[in-house]
Amino acid sequence: MTKGYTQADMDAVSDNPELTADDIASAVPFVDAFPDLAAKMRATRGPQKKPTKQPITLRLDGDILDRFRATGPGWQVRINDALRKVAP
Repeated sequence: MTKGYTQADMDAVSDNPELTADDIASAVPFVDAFPDLAAKMRATRGPQKKPTKQPITLRLDGDILDRFRATGPGWQVRINDALRKVAP
C-alpha cells in the first residue's frame, strides 16, 4: 500500500466497494440517472454579459512563443499583459 497504510487499513475505512462487472454493465450515464440535476448543471452559466476578449490569429516568432509557453499555464494572459505594457 502507499504512505504507510496497509490494505487492512484501507478496507477498514472504505465505504466505496470495488465495482463488479455486473455493476459496470448496469451503469447508466449521469444525465440518464439524474436528468433534472444534469439540466440544472448545464443551465448554470449563460452567455457573457460583455465579452472582454476577442479571438484573433496572430503570427509570432517561434522563439518568443517558446519563451512564453515555457512559463507554463496562463502564457496567453502573459502575452496580453506584455502587449498592454508597450501599447501606446
